[in-house]
Amino acid sequence: MKLRYGPSRVRRFSRDVAEQTPFLGLVMLLLLAWAIFAAGLYLAESGVTGSSIVHYADALYWCVAAFTTAGIADRPLSGLGQALGATWMIVGSMLFFGTIVSTITAYFFRPLQRPVSKVIDTIEYNLERMDDLSVDELELLKRTTDGLILHMEKLRKASEKKQVKEDKPGDTRRGSKTGR
Repeated sequence: MKLRYGPSRVRRFSRDVAEQTPFLGLVMLLLLAWAIFAAGLYLAESGVTGSSIVHYADALYWCVAAFTTAGIADRPLSGLGQALGATWMIVGSMLFFGTIVSTITAYFFRPLQRPVSKVIDTIEYNLERMDDLSVDELELLKRTTDGLILHMEKLRKASEKKQVKEDKPGDTRRGSKTGR
């Protein structure tokens, strides 16, 4: 019995996500923002009596708990710390959830954004290993190929229509000095 989702599929999925989605860039941006906001929060709270944020690690933890909505018992005490914390909750949440949503969207819409040559390369690759494909994969390959053929036929017809309009006799727009 053949494993349907083996290590090679996981590697291919991981490679596709890394190459074709904004995931890695957004994660790096999130980590950078996290470190900066935590440093700002630590500096704002470091001299405040009674603050629970006494180490940089406390600020890092507070920032993670804040934007993941895990709930936090302690809060920054200084005005600057509260402003930074509130800003981080909004920015961190947007970056975190935005990373997830944009990655999923980009991953599932990537076939629509690929150049035709990449789609053809993918089809050729799958045709070369057709014996290893499951029935579902073969059906997907067929739908993709049929869709590509229909798309190319529409483009050809549109191009022919445009050419006929441009070649129409009596068209004053083309080559006429008074037509424009």
